Amino acid sequence: MSHITSIGAGLFSDLAVSTPSTNLTAAQLAALQTATQFQNLYEINIDSIGGTKAAGAFVRLTDVREFPAMGTPPNVVNVPVYGSKTSQQIQGQADAPSMEIQLNYVPAEWADGTILGDMVGDGVQHVFRFTLLNDEPDSYETDTVGGAAGMGSATGGNSQYYWIGKIEAIQVNPQLTDSNTATVTITVQSDFFGAYTTDP
Repeated sequence: MSHITSIGAGLFSDLAVSTPSTNLTAAQLAALQTATQFQNLYEINIDSIGGTKAAGAFVRLTDVREFPAMGTPPNVVNVPVYGSKTSQQIQGQADAPSMEIQLNYVPAEWADGTILGDMVGDGVQHVFRFTLLNDEPDSYETDTVGGAAGMGSATGGNSQYYWIGKIEAIQVNPQLTDSNTATVTITVQSDFFGAYTTDP
């Protein structure tokens, strides 16, 4: 599958977090550098409620209302230049961003004892995947055994970004005239890797 090659709305974009049976060590996280290494963490889609953590398993953050900008934000610094009427601009070291994901809140998905609920504030670094999709794949798994069964089945292409981070907090926003919402705060603990794509 190739990257998206046409203009369109990312209606089927997806955010997921890897859920191995044992948390990855700092050395294992540091060794993640290639598309294949990241994609191997996303072969089995499990539910937050009653799902079993395993090698290659992941949980999707569903019912997302709004995604923030993805990637490292710019940090442009103005530098005075002697004898010049204008200063120069240079790229400074960017601060790691924190992300706030707006989603329609289903309390059962985030309850104590669920996979997502237990990740909130656990202090553990997890591997996240954001996938930009203009059309719906057969599944959100990168495992394509059986002929383009997973992410590679999105006919319009897909672009995937990975990073290491933590789910720091979830804040519920009760609504009286609309669906209840929540804001999930994710901190970024590494560089962004990608854009990659999954081939069938």
